[in-house]
Amino acid sequence: MQSVSSLLIERLLQVAELTHLDDQGHAHMVDVSQKLETERIAVASGQVLLKPETVALLRDGQVPKGDALAVARIAGIMGAKKTSELIPLCHPLAITKVTVDPQITDAGVHIVAMVKVKGQTGVEMEALTAVSVACLTIYDMVKAVDRTAVITEIRLEQKSGGKSGDFRREEENQ
Repeated sequence: MQSVSSLLIERLLQVAELTHLDDQGHAHMVDVSQKLETERIAVASGQVLLKPETVALLRDGQVPKGDALAVARIAGIMGAKKTSELIPLCHPLAITKVTVDPQITDAGVHIVAMVKVKGQTGVEMEALTAVSVACLTIYDMVKAVDRTAVITEIRLEQKSGGKSGDFRREEENQ
C-alpha cells in the first residue's frame, strides 16, 4: 500500500510537470545541459517604505550608519552573485552584469536590479535576490532611526531570453 505522500506526489506529477521533483518525488536540481546558451536578462524591483523624517535623512546624507544607498547597491550585487548559495536548487551562474539602482522617493527607497548572463538558465532569482538584499540593507542602515520601515512590492518586472520567452509586467489597474 502506498503512503499518502507518495500518492500525492504521483498525482502531482500526473497533473503538472514539476521540474524540481524526480520521478520518485525527490527534490533535485534540474539538468539544463541540453538547453541552448542564450543571453538572459531579468529586472526586478522593490521598495522600502519609510517615515518622512527618514527620507529627509537619506536625502541629506545624514543616516547615522553612513551612505545607505551605496551600501545597498554593493549588497544587492553581492546578493545576486550568491543566489545559488541561498536558494535551494538554484544553479550557480557566471553572471556577466548586475546593476542595482536605489532611488529615494517621497515614500522611501525604490530599488531596481538588472542581472544579465549568457547561459542555459534564467536570472530571475538573481534579480529578485539582488533587490531583496538591497532592501534588507536599507532597513539595516536606517533601523536605528526608523524601525517602522516596511519592505514591500518585491517583484519581477521583466525577463528576456530562454525557451519560455520574454515577460514584461503589465501595469495593474489600467
